[in-house]
Amino acid sequence: MDKVRIGIVGVGGMGSAHASNVSQMETATLAAVCDIDPSTLKATSEKYGVPGFANHLDLLSSGLVDAVMIATPHYFHPPIAVDAFARGLHVLSEKPIAVTVAAADGMIAAAKASGLKFAVMYQMRTEPVYMAAKRLIDEGRLGEIYRTCLIMGWYRSQAYYDSGGWRATWTGEGGGVLINQAPHLLDIFSWLVGMPESIHGQVWTQIHDIEVEDEAFAFLAYPNGAHGYLYTSTTEVPGADILEIAGEKGKLRVQNGKLSFFELAMPRKQFTVECESMWASPEASELPVDLTESATGHGAITANWVDAIVNDAPLISPGEQGLNAVELINGMIMSGHTNAPVKLPVDRAAYDELLDGLRASSKGKTGLREQRVTDPQHA
Repeated sequence: MDKVRIGIVGVGGMGSAHASNVSQMETATLAAVCDIDPSTLKATSEKYGVPGFANHLDLLSSGLVDAVMIATPHYFHPPIAVDAFARGLHVLSEKPIAVTVAAADGMIAAAKASGLKFAVMYQMRTEPVYMAAKRLIDEGRLGEIYRTCLIMGWYRSQAYYDSGGWRATWTGEGGGVLINQAPHLLDIFSWLVGMPESIHGQVWTQIHDIEVEDEAFAFLAYPNGAHGYLYTSTTEVPGADILEIAGEKGKLRVQNGKLSFFELAMPRKQFTVECESMWASPEASELPVDLTESATGHGAITANWVDAIVNDAPLISPGEQGLNAVELINGMIMSGHTNAPVKLPVDRAAYDELLDGLRASSKGKTGLREQRVTDPQHA
């Protein structure tokens, strides 16, 4: 094919930015759009001169597209993806791929059965600092990891939560900060250090008038005996993004977009055994790290997905890896609501039962002030 014909389902928020990106690509073309809001659909369809559909099945069955980008509220990602794979269409889903691990399993199974390209929009994987961190770990420069830490203190106003009836509800979103803001860094975290074997977390609502969590933290245990700590919120000003990974041979830290790497002159355990001085410690040197400059952001993930479709290029952010963030999200929510550690993989049936109960208790929203505006920091 000369150009991959892409359809976008959900163009009121992030989907509008995807439409702009795709319309400027040389290897793809925007062929159709879909949205349940008539005014949004009409405006986007007219802006790009492409057919508009009010129902995703009509778009998927139209014969106009080879691939589909899904930018709807979270619960709709799996059924739309499954419908797309069944019709022979490649899929790029916004994050998270699903609200529950069980739904994610079904999405991944459908992708594997179809043999089509499945990607998830984790664009932070393209940022030079995280690419460099991944390279250092894969090269063994840190040695065996014994401690991990991720702190993601962000902020959102009440107006943000009041902007849509689906936001910050169990029925509309399936969680709060964990399901909405945290997935990107949870993906980076699991991409770099792997998955823990258990989570012991807490979730609560600190300052917002919402029914889901605006703050969450957890202690993690890893199969090799390492431990970790996760914190995320939409309550913190000024914000904080800190990732720290400590290993036997070195340590790396990403803070406010800056990567620092420290290498030990002698591995930690070896020094501890061999050193005869009671006050000595291994010498640690901060070393420069080469950052590879390349295309970043949503456009880079989309271009890579298109390249995978056309040339079978390796995916930067494979859809099946999107399961990891959902495991962490579900594990923290379940642990917080049961006040008990949760083993990973999360018990699918138990989590579905928990979420069903939370959805049944959902009261909906009052004071709604509808807005559909793309985040200017991530457009």
